Amino acid sequence: MVELKLKDLRYLVAVADTGHFGRAAAKCFVSQPTLSSQLRKLEEALGVQLIERRPRHVALTEVGREITERARAMLVGGESIVTLAQAHRDPLAGQLRMALLPTVGPYLLPSVAMKLHRALPRLELMLYEYQTLPMLERLHSGEIDLGILALPVPAENLTVRELYQEPFVLALPEGHALAQRAQVPLLLEDGHCLRDQALALCSRSGVHEKQDFRATSIETLRQMVAAGAGVTLLPMLATRGAYSHTRGVVLRGFGRTVPSRRIGAVWRKSSARGAVIAAVCEQIVRHSGLPAAPGRPAGTPAHA
Repeated sequence: MVELKLKDLRYLVAVADTGHFGRAAAKCFVSQPTLSSQLRKLEEALGVQLIERRPRHVALTEVGREITERARAMLVGGESIVTLAQAHRDPLAGQLRMALLPTVGPYLLPSVAMKLHRALPRLELMLYEYQTLPMLERLHSGEIDLGILALPVPAENLTVRELYQEPFVLALPEGHALAQRAQVPLLLEDGHCLRDQALALCSRSGVHEKQDFRATSIETLRQMVAAGAGVTLLPMLATRGAYSHTRGVVLRGFGRTVPSRRIGAVWRKSSARGAVIAAVCEQIVRHSGLPAAPGRPAGTPAHA
């Protein structure tokens, strides 16, 4: 009977992810000869070729790809055993890998980081920053434990908890006509996403979307507004604290209808870290400085 070692499976997955023996070895904190030798032994034990080795190129064979996918599941299962044991010893201790959207992390963490440390002193938070799709992929693969992102998201095999609802404000150049108003009226139509509504608002104001430049960074957008290159919507937390004053930028709220996004937490239903994840969520809800999201079933559409 072939004896499989999680260490060797981890080497195989690293090669699959990096496509390179040297980078895979660095990712696993071993030397390249050690990693290569162990994978040779794994192939010999299984009696099949897992990796096609060519100059300057490494690729998995067909059976190698199938075995790698099963190896990923085994690694997640092995880690779950360790996590489950640790959770029973001390549910609020140990390491928790938490990822946040780039449009959430820099603005939420200053409000909650120290509060989390004080409330959960035995918890070691490992922080990451990913866009939505990479974050969900890493959640499913077991690379991270908790994601903080905008809802709704596909929730298959995931638990979703809404944390807070974040209003948007309008950022304008100082000389813009709307900057003279205390508030900007906005009429949201049912069934339309926030981007469509923002474009409609800009169109009524004589401003149109530039197809040749779409920024993903809030700070890039903020500086473009300051330079007079356009207007944008900013999430409320991105207008507080160190971000509350930007030279050349005027912030304006809306009237009765306020566009907003729902921020939530997602984690695997099979996770053994439920207790500490719940504790982290409670601290975020308590200290974000924003109202908790209204009672709405997770996964329903919203302007986000």
